[in-house]
Amino acid sequence: MPTTSNILMIRPVHFGFNAETAVNNRFQVAGNNENTQEKALREFDDFVNTLRKNDISVMVAEDTPIPHTPDSLFPNNWISFHEDGSVVLYPMFAVNRRQERKEHVLEAIKTSFTIASITDLSLNEDKGVFLEGTGSMVLDRDHKIAYACLSARTDPGLLTAFCKKFGYQPFVFHATDENGDEIYHTNVMMCVADRYVVICLDAITDAKEKADIVKLISGSDKEIIEITQTQLNHFAGNMLQVENRQQEKLLVMSTQAYQSLNPAQIGQLTRYNPIVHAELSTIEKNGGGSARCMMAEIFLPRSKKAG
Repeated sequence: MPTTSNILMIRPVHFGFNAETAVNNRFQVAGNNENTQEKALREFDDFVNTLRKNDISVMVAEDTPIPHTPDSLFPNNWISFHEDGSVVLYPMFAVNRRQERKEHVLEAIKTSFTIASITDLSLNEDKGVFLEGTGSMVLDRDHKIAYACLSARTDPGLLTAFCKKFGYQPFVFHATDENGDEIYHTNVMMCVADRYVVICLDAITDAKEKADIVKLISGSDKEIIEITQTQLNHFAGNMLQVENRQQEKLLVMSTQAYQSLNPAQIGQLTRYNPIVHAELSTIEKNGGGSARCMMAEIFLPRSKKAG
């Protein structure tokens, strides 16, 4: 399973509860704390420092005050970077999230990496059709499988178009939370790593879809590590496996997610890789996303001028 030690993160300037995304993100809770941005910034900086202490390369781009983009620290929804030099820009459900596609972020990437082409899917916003990057799709880059639970933010037709262009096999299914509401992003309920998959199978209520995904995962020679709906609510599905510069694999998650795991699950995970976690409760509560959402993996080739 290809993993990367190169991560893009966006440092927020006006983070806060976003009412436009809360219409279908059940993880969000409106906070009354006037220090939300200050607390989120501290969590962000501590998270970056934690990653760097583990020798993971993190490129931090500063957000801009204008336009106001309260969810800018979740870049994996609007952009993805691929080994052949491709960059993909994605259509976003919330109008105020569409402004996160800021040119200075791409310019920062170009200082160290080579961009061969840009595929812009964002024009689909005009049609009301959305595919929110590696939030909507959880990619098994080794076996070229794109897992996607359908929602208002994940259109099956656009998923198929992405897969056709980049050589992936789409696997679509339906997933709901314990209240029966659609799970808005696939990456809050499952994480695909090199030799295992963390997944909340209880969220998949259709028996055939559940059996099919178990068969597909097992056929890719990965161990299934199940989490519960309660653990999903604590962002235990929102994890990302990365590499450090020594090519040692690490599993990154929030402290809330880590603390929700039981000893047996931690044992299963640490057989494969150490766990790295950071306190992200302000970001999780107000933003409805966690550690994985904050990290956009960079698979682009290094530019020669960057050494």
